[in-house]
Amino acid sequence: MAKKDGKPRPFRRAVLAGLGVLLPPLLTLALFLWAWSLVESYVLDPVDWAARSTVVAFIDDVHDESPKEVKSSEIGSTEVKTGLIDSTEFVQLSTTQWIPVEIYRSVKSDPGDTDLSQANANDVYLRYVRLNYLKRPVVIVVFLCLFVIVLYILGKFLAAGIGRMTLRLFERVINHVPIIRNVYSSVKQVTDFLFTEREMEFNRVVAVQYPSQGIWSIGFVTGESMQSLHDSIGEPVLSVLMPTSPMPATGFTITVPKSRTIDLGITVDQAIQFVVSCGVVVPINEQVLDGDSSEVKGAVESVVAGLIDDSSDDSSDSSTLTNTADQPS
Repeated sequence: MAKKDGKPRPFRRAVLAGLGVLLPPLLTLALFLWAWSLVESYVLDPVDWAARSTVVAFIDDVHDESPKEVKSSEIGSTEVKTGLIDSTEFVQLSTTQWIPVEIYRSVKSDPGDTDLSQANANDVYLRYVRLNYLKRPVVIVVFLCLFVIVLYILGKFLAAGIGRMTLRLFERVINHVPIIRNVYSSVKQVTDFLFTEREMEFNRVVAVQYPSQGIWSIGFVTGESMQSLHDSIGEPVLSVLMPTSPMPATGFTITVPKSRTIDLGITVDQAIQFVVSCGVVVPINEQVLDGDSSEVKGAVESVVAGLIDDSSDDSSDSSTLTNTADQPS
């Protein structure tokens, strides 16, 4: 029975490669859609309903008493009862409430999810305001503008002294609530890493033997540490932030002699990707080649070296012929 070589088959390899290309944008889109659905359900819709209710409170004209003269009329193939109240024609809803006919006609032309056979006056007016005053696209644009303004004001407030004290008090209360404090602290670490501006700008990525000899860890150089350590050790020292996987926003700072660090030829973003992925995502220029790739690389280097040697020999032969031709016969 033939043994399997352990290498993925071409079909499986192609499927996995396709998933690797397709999943990142799909997951990114799904994440943004999920975030928008949360904002829409818990922020936009309540604000939209409150705004429409405010407009309804100013424009509604609802009567519970019937007009003196009531007649049957047909509006949009629906038979309804109508009558005059203060020289304005009103129509009766199924709830026995009376509203102006023009309001009813407007909603009747585009009821949406409003069932006029069971709707009350408030439902009809909310739909009327949606159609004539607060249309959905306008509401979304205004909401986004106001949302950004609120975030700006909130950020300025939290940056001030009173705001910081309020935030600390709030977090102190949250940290005393079981279960919730665990979720809140984890979410806060993620949001701090994504949205908080780093005061320290890392421009060097180094490898350090930490926590013991022979174990190499990636770190970010943050400075030259303290003068006392420099004088005591007798050589330059570096302050290195050691990020932890998979949350590089957390970590610890160590001081090591500069001679015991190795500068890595990768960017800070590449190092963060390496830490977040727990070492799975390795920069292309730092990837270790497998056996086949090493053989190919060696063969290519041999061919290139041979071409260089051939060109050198041709150049020497050409120079010899030139010198021979220049000599007098």
